[in-house]
Amino acid sequence: MTASDNPHLDRPLRSFGRIKARPIKPRQAALMDTLLPAIAVPDPRAGPIDPRALMPEAQEVWLEIGFGGGEHMAAQAARRPDVLVIGCEPFLNGVASALRHVDEGGLNNVRIHADDARDLVDALPDASVDRVLILFPDPWHKARHNKRRLVQDETAQAFARILKPGGRLRFVTDWKDYADWALERLGRTAGLRWLADEADDWRIAPPDHVVTRYEEKKLGDTAPIFLEFEKE
Repeated sequence: MTASDNPHLDRPLRSFGRIKARPIKPRQAALMDTLLPAIAVPDPRAGPIDPRALMPEAQEVWLEIGFGGGEHMAAQAARRPDVLVIGCEPFLNGVASALRHVDEGGLNNVRIHADDARDLVDALPDASVDRVLILFPDPWHKARHNKRRLVQDETAQAFARILKPGGRLRFVTDWKDYADWALERLGRTAGLRWLADEADDWRIAPPDHVVTRYEEKKLGDTAPIFLEFEKE
């Protein structure tokens, strides 16, 4: 069998693990049926997606990849109601949790893609996003699993493509090896410029960073490392 015989053979390796773990709570399950369809991003496999059509009045478009339980995404959306915040998360328990935050916060500026972020990135136009946020992605520790990491040369190039000139990409991890890995790949991506001039620029959280319960667990081997890039 060749790749042309089976389109799934052409798809990149998954950069995420489980799709669902524990049972979803009844209230959140109800939101999956009611709220999610109303704020879901159109299927990117069906064709290009213009984020301006999702919220025409938005002053900016932010893309958060792997929003976990949605705490950070909801907090940023609440701070900036003029910004369209698009969140990607394939883990259904995380999506359900995020829907609760969106519902309780009455947030009208959040849209969700409950699947692989790479499909959505591929469907977005050039220079259509003001910020890309990648916070504490799965580190895939074992060397043989490094190829599953979200940040690869190909994805870094895709992020640069969708960013507007002057747009920002923020990558945060609490694993030293992944920080080195991401810095190497993002640093050699045409059009992206690392904004750090001194150690505190990557050791100290940016002023608008939101600390979540996941970050407070300190599951990594280092304090969070903040890598901030700008599209030239």
